Parts: sequence; C-alpha cells; structure tokens
Amino acid sequence: MMAQDTQNLDAATLEAFRRDGAVALRGVFGPEWIAALRDGVARNLAEPGMYAKGYTAEGKPGLFFGDYCNWRRIAEYEDFLKNSPAPDLAAELMGSRTVVLFHEHVLVKEPSTEERTPWHHDLPYYCVEGTQTVSLWIPLDPVPRSTCVEFVAGSHAWGKRFMPTKFKGQAYDRAETDLETLPDIDAHRADYEILGWDLEPGDAIAFSFLTVHGAPGNSHGANRRRAFAARYCGDDVMFVRRQGEVSPPFPDVTLAHGAPLRGEDFPVVRG
Repeated sequence: MMAQDTQNLDAATLEAFRRDGAVALRGVFGPEWIAALRDGVARNLAEPGMYAKGYTAEGKPGLFFGDYCNWRRIAEYEDFLKNSPAPDLAAELMGSRTVVLFHEHVLVKEPSTEERTPWHHDLPYYCVEGTQTVSLWIPLDPVPRSTCVEFVAGSHAWGKRFMPTKFKGQAYDRAETDLETLPDIDAHRADYEILGWDLEPGDAIAFSFLTVHGAPGNSHGANRRRAFAARYCGDDVMFVRRQGEVSPPFPDVTLAHGAPLRGEDFPVVRG
C-alpha cells in the first residue's frame, strides 16, 4: 500500500503519553491496514518464525502464541511498518526527527487461554538504550477492558530497571547490578494507577519501552485476541551490548556498543 497521511495527535494525547507512559489512540488505522495485518498474522501462525513460542502447556485450553522479527519475510508486516500511519505517529509521540524500525511482535491469545502476560517493562530485554522509544500495540479483534493489556501509569519515570523474565517465569541470565526485582503489582493493585481500555480494530495503545505492563488471559470462550506490536526508536537511541541474554537476540548485528541504531536490521523509516 502507499504511505498514508495521518492527522496530528492532539496536545492532550501527547501529554498523556509523556505523563503516563501509555495512551490509547482511537481510530488511527484504517480497515485496509487491519485486514492486511490479519492476513500477515494468519501466515505467521501457519508458518512460525525461528523465534516463535507457544506459552500454553499441552492439555490446557486455548493458545498463547508469540513471535517476532518476521517483517522481512511477511510482506504485510513490512508494508505496515514502513508505509502505514505508524511511523508518523511514532515520530510525534517520541518527539523525534527520525524513526527507526526496531522490530515487530505478534501476540495471539485464542479463546479460553488462561496464561497471562506477566508484569514487566521492555527496555531491559532489548539491545538498545535511549529515551525516544514507542511501541504501538494494535488489536486486530475487539478487546474488552477485561482482556486488555494493562499499564502502570507513570512507571516509565520511576528511574528503575527491572530484571527481565521469560513469559514462562524464568529470569534471564544477566549480570547487570542495577536490575531490580519487579514489585508484586497484582498483590498491591490499589497502590498503582493501572490503565486499560476497551479497544476496537483501528485503535492502538502507544507506550514507552520503560512502562510496566502485563495482560490477563483471554477468558472469553469465543473471541480471539490477536495483537500486533510495532516497535520504533528515535534520534537518541543507541545499540548496546548487554551482559547476557537479550530478546530479540539479533545474533548477526555487528554494531559497536553505543553506536546509533541503524543498518539493515534497523532501517530508518522516517527522517
């Protein structure tokens, strides 16, 4: 598809993103983009990539499926990530002249899936550092508040880095001394402002790589919950080599520690 113009985001939306670290964007993607992403996800499910994971144990209901870094082999993903309104939205939200594609992440919870997405924030998983970051979490099905991904308002500004854990519960093999244990959000929900929304296809949630978030299972017996996350970086983001395991691993990237995030794996899509 051809690149599509997007209206500028209003000041209140931009302020909410900067203040809370997460904000709902309404009707920012037309039906043609949602249809294309659904086609891409159908192919992704039929032909999983090298990083695909199933988080649902054999014999349990539903399916929690995740996969990432498939944009070069799934044309619908590449077209969306480069030519939809997403890069322009990212530029506005990040306040960045340039927009660099980091990767995409697909998360599918079929009906009756019990597994939740544990509370976490993304930056410690990643091989990047910087303040100008944004993920666009895009539902491909109607998502009621009860199954929506949730965000701890303001957690991107806590000045903390939490130890990344795999979605099945194991901690990553990491040596950094500044990584803390994430608080038990569910045991103290009243202590936090927790954001979530009713969403329709065409909406998106924008959030910082540092915003703490998690998601319930999909308790509905009939409704799928397919989501496509587009992850972008801005002017000040650099490549870093962590002390241990990262996700995605990007095993073939040869950038030096501290180099600007650029190259074949990280194309500039705006600017």
